[in-house]
Amino acid sequence: MHRYAAFVLALAFVAVLQQSHGTEVNVTDSKGKLCLYANLMVNFSVTYEITGNKNSTVEFQLPAEVKSNTSECGATSAMLKLDFGEGHSWSMNFTVSGEAYQADVIAFSYNLGDKTTFPNSASNATSTVSMKPHITGVTMDTCYSCKSNVMFESNSVNQTLWNVLIQAFVSNGSKSDRITSCSADVPTTTVTPTTHAPSTTTAAPVTNATTTAPPTTTPTPTLPTPSVGNYTIKNNETVCLLASFGLRIGVKQGDKYEEMNFETNGTTANGSCGVDSSELELTSSTVVMMFKFTNDSKKFRLHALNISGTTSSGVFVGGNTNLTLWEASVGSSYMCNKEQNYTISSTLTLFTFDLQVQPFGVKKGVFSTAEDCQSGAESFLVPIAVGVALLVLILIVLLAYFIGRKRNMATGYESF
Repeated sequence: MHRYAAFVLALAFVAVLQQSHGTEVNVTDSKGKLCLYANLMVNFSVTYEITGNKNSTVEFQLPAEVKSNTSECGATSAMLKLDFGEGHSWSMNFTVSGEAYQADVIAFSYNLGDKTTFPNSASNATSTVSMKPHITGVTMDTCYSCKSNVMFESNSVNQTLWNVLIQAFVSNGSKSDRITSCSADVPTTTVTPTTHAPSTTTAAPVTNATTTAPPTTTPTPTLPTPSVGNYTIKNNETVCLLASFGLRIGVKQGDKYEEMNFETNGTTANGSCGVDSSELELTSSTVVMMFKFTNDSKKFRLHALNISGTTSSGVFVGGNTNLTLWEASVGSSYMCNKEQNYTISSTLTLFTFDLQVQPFGVKKGVFSTAEDCQSGAESFLVPIAVGVALLVLILIVLLAYFIGRKRNMATGYESF
């Protein structure tokens, strides 16, 4: 409930600060030439634990006065890092991809020991959240522009960016006047319906009246079953993670809910494998998905999922970093062939089809013996069925006993 309240407060906070001035930064290289430019506005909504085992939510804005001396410029990678307040920082990493560049990750670190920003905090630790922005295909020597509000949501932190103007990899020492706009800023073309009056009937003229066509409702087409994609992650040429599934994503933006199949054609898979955690990142033309698996040496599970993408309503970002899904023993795989749906957050739903994953203990590049999603339900139903059968048997025995006793008593009375 507190996450929903935080979301509402964040939106209200954005509305109040729409007229605020942004944070402008000029990052220069060793020769003093401009290599990275940014002018943006960021609002934060952070939910944290306070004394008394309660939660509190604060909202604040990226200040105009920041330090950017730890930012970096390179030929193929760059980082905009903004330090502010008492131990807080916000950064965005960029990489070159062909004739364009993209933002790979946004990281926000906040110091809960800052009692001015986080009053009554029960912790003095510094927490960090990382999110995958959907900023791709920015043409080199152009500025990325996004005036629309774009919210990045996680369990405890919501970030809202707007009035963003960024140019990474500045080549000539001066900011470009050319713009690559985000999809949320691109206007959509609407077709005005035309009403044709029938020519066979002459109607009396009506003064000061406006004739409008009745609205038509277009039924939402049924989506086909999504294609199954097969994904492999290697560590030193050895397969360490396997995944096979079809995916559908449900997104709620405002009052509109929309579902879309995750397209496997052209999708690229990246990731990493570790002892305790493994990651799988899937990137299609419209969606980026980041899966994080963890294990406790006995069981593995999907622990975090972050999704960003574009729908007909604009850009969306959502996720959850506290999941317990797709759980199975380490050294085996998890499988669920039937359609499943999972509520990832208040605005995001994931549907899976013909799912099988193994993020740890892959041998010879193939899935190990699978633990099926129905096995848990079946193992739960067996004792229930046995218990019910025993209860029925006990009732039958008791009923037979009382009937027999009643007959014996009746026979005794007759004999007497």
